[in-house]
Amino acid sequence: MVFGWGKKKPETKPEPQIETVPQSRDVSISDVPKIVDDLQYVREKQAILEIKNLRNSTSPLIDELKSICTHLEDDSLKVDDIDKHLAIIVVRGKQQVIDIMKKEINTLVEISSIDDAKKLDHYLDHILKKVGDVLGRQTRVIHIFAKKYANQLKNNLEIIQNNQKEIHSLLENYDENNNLANRIKEDVKEISNLENHKSELESKINHINNEIQTQDEKLSSTTTSIEKIKSSSEYQKFQESEKQYVDFVTKKSDIVDSISMQFTKISRPLSRYEYASSLDKEQKSILTQLNENPFDVMSPKNKDGIIIILENIKKSISSGSISVKDQDKTLEYITETEEMLEGFIKSVSEFHNTCQEIKSQTKNLEPKSLSDLTEQQSKISDSIADDKQKLEMFQTEIKSIDDLFPKIKSQIEKNLRLQSKSEYHIIDS
Repeated sequence: MVFGWGKKKPETKPEPQIETVPQSRDVSISDVPKIVDDLQYVREKQAILEIKNLRNSTSPLIDELKSICTHLEDDSLKVDDIDKHLAIIVVRGKQQVIDIMKKEINTLVEISSIDDAKKLDHYLDHILKKVGDVLGRQTRVIHIFAKKYANQLKNNLEIIQNNQKEIHSLLENYDENNNLANRIKEDVKEISNLENHKSELESKINHINNEIQTQDEKLSSTTTSIEKIKSSSEYQKFQESEKQYVDFVTKKSDIVDSISMQFTKISRPLSRYEYASSLDKEQKSILTQLNENPFDVMSPKNKDGIIIILENIKKSISSGSISVKDQDKTLEYITETEEMLEGFIKSVSEFHNTCQEIKSQTKNLEPKSLSDLTEQQSKISDSIADDKQKLEMFQTEIKSIDDLFPKIKSQIEKNLRLQSKSEYHIIDS
């Protein structure tokens, strides 16, 4: 500081100490919170005692500062013997020092708790700054005109500062240990939470395993019922009817090819008529299908509409509205298509009717419970797969928890070692 105290003391080498082997103790995780609380209780009492001693050794120094302030206030400093302008500066400086000391220096708080110790630390730091600042500003006045007080103030404040540093250091150590204790307790709590979570997961796993066992039994029973149905003569008839339906459906391609081949002959005028004509919505739809897939519009209700379209195309070709390479040949193809239309419609209608008959027959032959059993079998299989996926997920989570335990326990042991001279080993309770 400017006034002259607080100089760095010469460093002294610490005397060599004999290393002692730390005492080793085995404890369960449930013992740790009490160990931490006991250590904290001892450290708190020790810190309070040491700070109380420092407070008691500092209190007389505070009283001395008050006494110095009183003597300085009564001392004229012989300003009458110096230049008048200088005397004004000295008196003003002296008064500033006295005012600050009177205002800031009070009786020290008694120490009975850490909070009291923190108040003392704050107060001592405060007065050192306030008194130090005013003495720094008036250092020439004090050292030249109040020299007999300067050394007293310097020595006194230097001791107070050293005591305050010790108090502050003790409080910092206390806070560090307190934070360390809280971290240990948080780790203990985390282990407890993880153990509870692991227990919940294990309970879920047991429940899922029981559920899988029950579902396996249901699946086996359902599969047996399905196999029994499939081995019956009724099911054989159902399969034959299904095959008949599949075989018949394949004949559709023959009809489709036959119709498409015929309409391909007149595809050019058909497509041109679609773009050149103005048709209502129904005829527009029929014409589009004739161009894309005529099989789909081969029905009795569309017959008249198809004939109207074909007749209109013939008129358009004859009038020249639709140009074709060979007019006579094209008109011949259209007429041919009109003549075959009845046969096409009949073939398509018979195909659809036969398909429907076979389909209805197949449905009637299907064992009534088979579809329900098959659906049930699928649902049970999906449920088992979902449960097994959950099982794997929970087992992975338990492994992660088991991997965490040693790491957290190791951290607790390390922090306990920092708190105590004993070496703690956490064992399974």
